[in-house]
Amino acid sequence: MASANANAAKDKAMELAESSRDSDWKFPSFTAEMFRGNFRWDLLHSFPEQSAEDKRIGDEFIEKLKGVLDTHVNPDEIDRTGEYPQEAIEALAAIGLFGMTIGKEYDGLGFSKTNYCRVLHFLGSYCHNTVTWVSAHQSIGCPQPIKIFGTDDQKKRFLPRLAKGAISAFALTEPEVGSDPARMATTATPSDDGKFYLLNGTKLWITNGTRSELLVVMAKTPPKIVNGKERMQISAFIVETNSPGFEVKHRCHFMGLKAIGNGVLTFDNVKVPAENLIGKPGEGLRIALTTLNTGRLGLPAAAVGGAKAMLRECETWIKDRIQWGVPIGKHQHIAKFSANIAADTLAMEALVWLCSSWADKGNADIRLEAAAAKYFCTEKSWQMIDDFVQVRGGKGYETSASMYNRGERPIPAERWLRDARIGRIFEGSTQVMHLIMAREAMDTHFKLVMPLLKPDPNNKKSKLQLVIEAAKFYTRWYPKLYLPSVQTYNVNYLSPANQAHLPWIEKTTRRAARVLFHTMAKYKEQLEYEQVILGNFVDIGVDIFTMSALLAFVEHKLAKNPSDQSPQELANLFCKNAKARIEANFRAVKNNHNTEFAKVADSLMDGDYRWMYSDIYNGIHPHWKKMEAENAYEEVSAK
Repeated sequence: MASANANAAKDKAMELAESSRDSDWKFPSFTAEMFRGNFRWDLLHSFPEQSAEDKRIGDEFIEKLKGVLDTHVNPDEIDRTGEYPQEAIEALAAIGLFGMTIGKEYDGLGFSKTNYCRVLHFLGSYCHNTVTWVSAHQSIGCPQPIKIFGTDDQKKRFLPRLAKGAISAFALTEPEVGSDPARMATTATPSDDGKFYLLNGTKLWITNGTRSELLVVMAKTPPKIVNGKERMQISAFIVETNSPGFEVKHRCHFMGLKAIGNGVLTFDNVKVPAENLIGKPGEGLRIALTTLNTGRLGLPAAAVGGAKAMLRECETWIKDRIQWGVPIGKHQHIAKFSANIAADTLAMEALVWLCSSWADKGNADIRLEAAAAKYFCTEKSWQMIDDFVQVRGGKGYETSASMYNRGERPIPAERWLRDARIGRIFEGSTQVMHLIMAREAMDTHFKLVMPLLKPDPNNKKSKLQLVIEAAKFYTRWYPKLYLPSVQTYNVNYLSPANQAHLPWIEKTTRRAARVLFHTMAKYKEQLEYEQVILGNFVDIGVDIFTMSALLAFVEHKLAKNPSDQSPQELANLFCKNAKARIEANFRAVKNNHNTEFAKVADSLMDGDYRWMYSDIYNGIHPHWKKMEAENAYEEVSAK
């Protein structure tokens, strides 16, 4: 019974998400095609290059930004105090940093996506607290949804303010609601005359929220009836934080990013003018998903900048640090760590510049590619910084202030580690990226097969019609996955190494499509609940996409400087590592122990393992004692 109720809750959440996702593909998507077994090398090669004029604009701004950072932003001091200086925000606003993505007609800089990512890449090499203030404001804050979905009046009223430095935030998460909007509790009740909405609720972990002038707030509006059933409606509103009834209840503090203005925001009958509704009632989740899709490239760009800063320090350390008579870079364990840091950094860079160029040109659908870049870059960033701390040993664990105070060059490895950890959670966690990409990987099969496996009473097509449609597609599509490739890679423009890598990638693309189809046939409609198996396919797809982007990037570099083979060296190493991961994921699809995961997790929830921790400290935490004394502990526990 519990399992049935859980699945019903999942179905409700999936129905809401499905009704809000963009199901159309207006432009080609490399990754969507890949999951269908089509290797679209033509979408990657030749690797797009930023125009000289656009690059000049970016170069000049970055030089100006460097001057402000040198004068107003001290990353170690900001980390120590946990406060981001107001004068730094004002100085950054004065050069237009908070208006990079806003058009010139609204007093913004009107930067290309490539230049925006270049700026975050530069900031990521210096101060991730600054990255967060800028990215939360522009990548997911008010500018993006207003630009895409706002009315002309909303754009005129709000975009100039935002461009000049009025800080904004995006308010979706709630204390009991993370990535499941079906459980959203915040409400927006329309007035009888339709002139305003009354907003009530609480939002949690709202980055920039403690110092924002403007918010985009997601809230439930009255439901509507769809096909005879009530469907929850989520709408998006622009909220002024000087409105009566709005309050910052608490500023949150974290293991890293000590100076971000993240907090708990409450709304008590906040009156929001009807003209501040973004889009139409019920479009809020679609607005949120679109905003996150287009804004996700900022974090990967910053991660690349951070990886490069670390790579620079790694070069010096493994060369100058002598152990057992030789530089530590000569020892195989250290060589492995360091080489993978270098190779992964170049792969991350290839993804960011490829996706940002596609976003500028508007000739590709990058919702999957942006998710892949966010997932890959934040995961690799965390892994490589953890490895760098290991390579540094005790000096990796020691704070830079401590090193400075004892007269040693301060390398903030432990700060980098703390700051990088949130990347795997921010703007859609790694697991959410898995779910997003898994859903799109199954899109073709869901459209053809799911109507047969889970009949929809509102579908006007007969079962026979559905069977015929599916049979027509699969009798043409499936045999093609076994046919030899019609593409040739033995051409002059490709390096010899890539003439070997690319056929393997194409062959593996077809294999992945076949195995995905076979797995769907095995699990049928239950496959959508097999998240770990679907995650294996996502990881295969992300590695294929990253390998392909990297090889196109390397070809671009070799064409400009044939004598420098270092990019190819890095690509060869990355591809060998990626091939090993891909083969491991194929094995995991067929030979897994997901049933054991579920069984043990259920037992843990049932309390069957309490014997394991019966002999540890069982007192009451000092904070809990205080909460008990204030009669708050029971209430918090119940929540």
